[in-house]
Amino acid sequence: MEREAIITVSECDPATTTPSDFEDLMHRESIDAVIASMRGVDTIAMQPLLAIGEREGVELLMRPGVPLQSGWRLAVDDFGGEPVLYVRAQTASAMALSIKQALDYLMSAVLMIGLSPILLIIAVAIKLTSRGPVFFHQPRGGKNGREFTILKFRTMRLGAEAEQEQLADQNEMKGPVFKMTDDPRVTGLGRFLRHHSLDELPQLWNVLRGEMSLVGPRPLPVSEVKAIAEGTDRRRLSVKPGLTGLWQISGRSDIADFSDWVGLDLTYIDQ
Repeated sequence: MEREAIITVSECDPATTTPSDFEDLMHRESIDAVIASMRGVDTIAMQPLLAIGEREGVELLMRPGVPLQSGWRLAVDDFGGEPVLYVRAQTASAMALSIKQALDYLMSAVLMIGLSPILLIIAVAIKLTSRGPVFFHQPRGGKNGREFTILKFRTMRLGAEAEQEQLADQNEMKGPVFKMTDDPRVTGLGRFLRHHSLDELPQLWNVLRGEMSLVGPRPLPVSEVKAIAEGTDRRRLSVKPGLTGLWQISGRSDIADFSDWVGLDLTYIDQ
């Protein structure tokens, strides 16, 4: 079995090793691969040595000297003709994310057309049963906290947002998010729509606009996004928010701690 010969460029100080000396060493030792450690080394001085290995078809392994905790999300990419380390927010490849976005556009368009009779019936029912507009608009935090306006069927009475501060002591969710099972601001029809998640259907328009995805972490009001602690909790903002997600299908009524909600979101993002 043939033994591979590997040399580390850091053993050959670029400041004192000439290209001819380095080339002679490679030929003498029949070097198969060169490991270049970039920590504390002048990259300009190292370039002639690396060029020799590249020209002769020897494998080059670059050690950037930057410790990374998430090696499983690490990739090498090209930026302006220069190799760069790229730590992805998700494990999914760029191709997979592009396919997901294409499916978002296609399926949301099909669903909006197919569900248009139901959407019309709900809109008329809201108008006939309570005073106020059919749709509810609210600023939400999108990908990386970027603000956008979410669209929902209105399920509360007029002025409900202004009343939330008075109900703060009845919040059932531990953390920056407000949740109340028997919220007195919700209309009778609104309870039905919320129970069956029909109030979320107008967000198909947000998906078509590229602000949301069909599946992903639920978008929070801007005020709640600002209240999220720095660190892991904010990583749920690293992807587009979704119309539905693991929180919805994993017993959302039983989840009373925001950290558990974040855990489900991160499971989706990582897997």
